[in-house]
Amino acid sequence: MRYLELKIPPVAVFLIALVMANRLPLFFTFANVSLPYRDVAFVFCFILSGIVGLSAVIQFRLAKTTVNPTKPDQASTIVDSGIFTLSRNPMYLALLLLILGVAYWHQNGVSLLVVVGFVLYMNRFQIQPEERVLERLFGRDYIDYKSRVRRWI
Repeated sequence: MRYLELKIPPVAVFLIALVMANRLPLFFTFANVSLPYRDVAFVFCFILSGIVGLSAVIQFRLAKTTVNPTKPDQASTIVDSGIFTLSRNPMYLALLLLILGVAYWHQNGVSLLVVVGFVLYMNRFQIQPEERVLERLFGRDYIDYKSRVRRWI
């Protein structure tokens, strides 16, 4: 399955997951659940996603390094300031928050499983391969960064 590593842009994976989280509840109504504060949770996830995602992009721009997730070998520096002191992958975290907000809003167990699937896919086919490349590029500095900052949150 290594052929999937770094091949599908995370935004495409996000869009597929978002459509699934939005459409699957129509077919799996037996999996509906009752969760509190549906609208509040959705708005919270939406706003937090924007804050996390924008601050990550700003940090990358300030560091003048690539934001292209399919080409981590083009990274020119380790971004370890701002939001990157809390998460090694805040852009992916922002996408996850949007999917979580939609899945929670639908209040459907299958929709919520899409969130789990997104995390599993991103860990295996995007984040782990990125980390291998960054370790080769930056060596001990990146390994130290990994030991200080968690992958998601």
